[in-house]
Amino acid sequence: MKKYIITIIAIATVFHSCTDDMNVVSKDDDVLSADALFSSPAGYKKALAGVYGNLTLTGTQGPVYSSLEGLAAGTSQYVRCLLNLQELTTDEMIWSYENDEGTAELQRNIWTAANPIILGMYSRTMASVAYANDFLRESTPEKLKGRNITDAGTVAEIELYRKEVRVLRAYAYYNMMDLFGKAPMYTENDPLNFAGPEYNRTQLFEFIETELKAVLPDLKPARSNVYGRVDQAVARMILAKIYLNAKVYTDTDRYDDCITMCNEIIAGGYTLKPKYLENFMADNHTSEEMIFTIQSDGILTQNWGGTTFLINGQIGELENNAADFGITGWTGALRIRKQFVQKFDGAKFSQDDRNTIGTGTATKQRTIDIADISVKSQGYIVSKFSNKTSTGVSGKNRDFADTDFPLFRLADVYLMYAEATLRGGNGTIAQSLVYVNKLRERANDNATTANITASELNLQFIIDERARELYWEGHRRQDLIRFGLYTGGTYNWSWKGNAARGISIPSFRRLFPIPQGSLGSNKNLTQNTGY
Repeated sequence: MKKYIITIIAIATVFHSCTDDMNVVSKDDDVLSADALFSSPAGYKKALAGVYGNLTLTGTQGPVYSSLEGLAAGTSQYVRCLLNLQELTTDEMIWSYENDEGTAELQRNIWTAANPIILGMYSRTMASVAYANDFLRESTPEKLKGRNITDAGTVAEIELYRKEVRVLRAYAYYNMMDLFGKAPMYTENDPLNFAGPEYNRTQLFEFIETELKAVLPDLKPARSNVYGRVDQAVARMILAKIYLNAKVYTDTDRYDDCITMCNEIIAGGYTLKPKYLENFMADNHTSEEMIFTIQSDGILTQNWGGTTFLINGQIGELENNAADFGITGWTGALRIRKQFVQKFDGAKFSQDDRNTIGTGTATKQRTIDIADISVKSQGYIVSKFSNKTSTGVSGKNRDFADTDFPLFRLADVYLMYAEATLRGGNGTIAQSLVYVNKLRERANDNATTANITASELNLQFIIDERARELYWEGHRRQDLIRFGLYTGGTYNWSWKGNAARGISIPSFRRLFPIPQGSLGSNKNLTQNTGY
């Protein structure tokens, strides 16, 4: 099942006919005209794979190539950009090689509108919008009829593709709303080279919610679509996310709606993978916990982002443990900060499978504090992701991972339900406690010794438990903002604000700046306050 969509992504010609209307310039040479690409039903399948493939690939010509003009492959792969913005700017991750473009400013919380990784995320995300709009323009009933594609089954299949593409476009705008607080709005109904109006967070929220609700009934039920493609649970997951964060986005809480979405996802047949770490191995596409993943294949989807970035990055220079994870390793590129290490302090976490913080003689030479970011022996490492399967078989390639990136999984739904309940939503504390303790029991080999009681279930517990369960999965910045812990000085972590012990940062850094080039190319856009 996994290889079906990956193979199509690998052979697909990613179409770029209208990326200029996003101020995103393609430099791919391998571009078919719309009439050639969409001349047959197979062309529509390839074009659909192109929309999905934008979340995986940087271009069509190999890992060192970016299809986006002016951007390097290392600063424009979707998952790597997401992790750099959502994790590297927080207490969960730090990058040794500060001469790499943009990383020093991000992990020290001193970024500017000229940061290339911010531009990479902005451009890659708006490219998703462009590709979606292209597909929707070219797949209308009128277009199909004009191309003599009239078979009822084929027309129905392409109509399903259209619904999936609208979810992917809504997901792109969800990222824009969360990271930038605004975005140029374009749909398939706008002409090419259209300077889209600027939508604020409230407008984006309304668009995302309306789109997802409109297509949700016609999507395939949870777990019934081809692996790696959108279904009803994916749409509900995005809705649950915007509802949980609605107070941040629109200053109106939607906790009841979040709980409704969580209940519907949970009813979709997902169960926890019995062993936590098997969610992060090269055969994690078999996990009954996965709601949506960004696919990875060491041969077919080679890029320097995704789990290739995570697995190579987590290998310790002192530990020399690359062989344990079936990959070459980048000699200590990624480490964790002191404050995250301390989330696992205490006897309750001594047997916790989620506690992958390094042990052994080499690790004992490390210091928990990081006085100099470039010194790779300072700070601990983790061993969460692997390029080996659950049976110990290494991935097909020692440089590029086979492990899918878990964008959405059931454990997050359990924690969202509990949090929304604690914030006043119409869930129950009893059910929240069941969900939290399921995670604790799974992490402790089904033992109940680390379970908590109702009196221990509070918002402080939730923010810490989300760190323990979901670290390096692209949630931390959003979580800290929702809890009021990201900016200001209530909670400081190592190198926050460019100080070794961490200092307060201003509130405007809850949003990233609009890249300078985007402001210049669309006069409707305005810069975020503080930049």
